[in-house]
Formats: sequence, structure tokens, C-alpha cells
Amino acid sequence: MKIAVAGTGYVGLSVAVLLARHHEVSALDIVPGKVGMLNRWESPIRDAEIERSLAGAASGERPLSLSATTDPGEAYAGAEYVVVATPTNYDPERNFFDTSAVEAAMDAVRAVNPGAWIVVKSTVPVGYTERVRAERGDDRIIFSPEFLREGHALYDNLHPSRIVVGAPADDPDAVAAAGRFAALLEEGADPAERARANADGTVGIPTLVLGPTEAEAVKLFANTYLALRVSYFNELDTYCEVRGLDTASVVRGVCLEPRIGSHYNNPSFGYGGYCLPKDTKQLLANYRDVPQNLISAIVESNRTRKDHIADEVLRRVNDLVYAGAPAPTVGVYRLTMKSGSDNFRASSVQGIMKRVKARGVPVLVYEPALDAPEFFGSEVTRDLEAFKSRCDLIVANRWSDELADVAGKVYTRDLFRRD
Repeated sequence: MKIAVAGTGYVGLSVAVLLARHHEVSALDIVPGKVGMLNRWESPIRDAEIERSLAGAASGERPLSLSATTDPGEAYAGAEYVVVATPTNYDPERNFFDTSAVEAAMDAVRAVNPGAWIVVKSTVPVGYTERVRAERGDDRIIFSPEFLREGHALYDNLHPSRIVVGAPADDPDAVAAAGRFAALLEEGADPAERARANADGTVGIPTLVLGPTEAEAVKLFANTYLALRVSYFNELDTYCEVRGLDTASVVRGVCLEPRIGSHYNNPSFGYGGYCLPKDTKQLLANYRDVPQNLISAIVESNRTRKDHIADEVLRRVNDLVYAGAPAPTVGVYRLTMKSGSDNFRASSVQGIMKRVKARGVPVLVYEPALDAPEFFGSEVTRDLEAFKSRCDLIVANRWSDELADVAGKVYTRDLFRRD
């Protein structure tokens, strides 16, 4: 079977590599450099499992039927399924996702292949799939949310927590196509996952084929719950830091409750990255005319956390001034959201930078993945030793052993040294 994938970010590329294990996959991207890298079996994104898979394909050890192109005609012609994984950034002016890239991809598919099933994997507002099916008079559009971590996207596709595909229940052709697509995702997963025993007594990967609007809601509510959990432990940490308590001890005690568990509980500067900031805001926008208190509190909590962290950084800057340091320089160690990621988008440390710089404090950024002399007006260096020498205070959302020799001037809330 030929399958096309529009977009080669974390979602698109991980799905393309997964499906290319058993099927012919053509990946489309508008950036020639990314296409060239893929055709040389090089990954344009940082993801260890993708890099291993492409290296295995290059050596012939683990063949993949994968090619990349910038030509929609080449990518989409003859494809039975086209997976759309283009960006949907949150538009603060409209209070909605900008889905123009998704619609442009749909237009390009239909110009080449009127009969392909379009599977939207981009995150979209609740109700989007039903709306575009109606507006376009196109019944061959379904939706399948992704549940992936940055830097671990292919691993999460190989070991999925669940597979969800949305199609209208009153459209048997769409429901059947959704079931076939779910089977393709399951086929590409690790064989051990297909045989795993689940807590409810079932065997294999839990698979849901449900309405597209329900599938869209699953995605946004799942990510908003994760943002809630991040915010909860960040506010716990704020309380302990202000009151002089040992946060790590409190977290461990709280998380021994089995209904809470010891996962996703490491304090940070706030949730960020590709998904959580925009998905929480989109869900809040979808709550228009629906009673709620919690969803808006989650969004507001992230702002409050960044305010608190910035205040703590500024307090330490003032302490340095009182101690005689003239014009202390604050260093930002890495702009990436988490370890193993190359994503700068909406990383929480950028919010801290903005607040600190607004108070006139000079900021120096260490970011080896950024090939630019500055970032929003702040100097960028790729020389770690010079960075450590020049900075009076170093701010790090996530700890690295690279900072061990200057630990005394590092401010971080990474208590457990993991994401």
C-alpha cells in the first residue's frame, strides 16, 4: 500500500518511519533541506529512535520503504491514505488554532488524488473534522490524534498507550477506513506491544474508533490534564520554596499515594513545548459558553509560575548587586524545552528571559543548537566554558552535568534531574 505523509516534524516523520516498515511511504515537506536529509537517511529532527531507524535503513540492516519529496504530485499520486501532520499554531488574535496549513495540504491532496483517505493528525479544535467534511463536501476525511513526546516520538509510536481514530458513526465507509488506519498503526508497533496484557484483561494495544469530534476532545483533554499535573507540582514547589520546605520530600510523600503515582511530578519553570501551551488555550477557547473554572486556572497557573521563577531570579540578581557584583549577567542554559529535544517553541525559559530582560538585566544564552548570534536581542554563545565564566547566575530549566563545576551559581527547580 502507498501512504503519503504531509509534514516531517515530530509527528509526521515518526508516523512515516513507523508505516514505512511495512508499506511504501512518501513524505512531503516544503523545505528542500529536510527532504535532502531524509533521502540521505539523515534525520532533520532530534529523535534517537528515528535516527537509529534511518541509520539502519542506510546500512540495509533495517529496510524502510521511505522516500521524501517537495512535489505534491509525486507524494500523493496513488496513495490510499494521506496523513496530514502540518503545524497548527495557536492564534491569540482569533483564540483558535491556525489550521490554514492543514487546509492547504487537503487542497494539494485533492488536486492530485480525489479518492485518498485524508487522515488529519495535526491538533485541531473540537468539531473541526466534522466542519471541514461538511464545508468541503468531502466524506473521505478522518482524524487520528497523536500522543507523542518531543524527542521520543517514534518510540511512542512503537509503544503506543492507545490508538484513537475518529470517523462519523453514521458513515460506514469512514468507520471502515478508520479501522484500517488503526490497524496500520498497530502493524507498525513493536510486536511485544501487540501481545501485551492490559490491566483490564484485554490483550494488545487499546484501540478506539469513535466520532471525530470525540477524538479531537480526547487529544485536547489529555494534554490539558498533563498541563494540570505539571502546574500542580509546580505550585506545590512554589509553596515549598517560599515557605522554606524541602520540596522533594513533600513530592515523594504525596506521590506514594497510588492514585497519584510518582510520574510527571518533577518541578519546572512551567509547561511548554509544541503541545501543552497551545492545546490548553485551544480547549479554553472551546469552553466558550460552557461553565468552567479549572481550565482557565490551568492556563493562568503557568503564567503565575513564570512570574514566580522570574522574581526568584531577580531576587538573586539583587543579592549579587548587594554583594558588590556590578551589573550581574544572567545566563540561560539551553532554550530547548526538555533534554533530548531541539524545540525552542514556547519553552518556559523564554518566558523567564522576557521577564528578566524587562527589568534591564543583561542575559547571555548558551544554545549549541542555535546557529545565530542572538536570540530576541540577547547574545547567543556556543562556547560552554566562556558561558560559565561570563555569567554571574545561570538559569536552567533542566539540570545537566555540564554545569556541575559551577553548581553554586545555577538556579533550577529540576529536583529529580529528569523530564
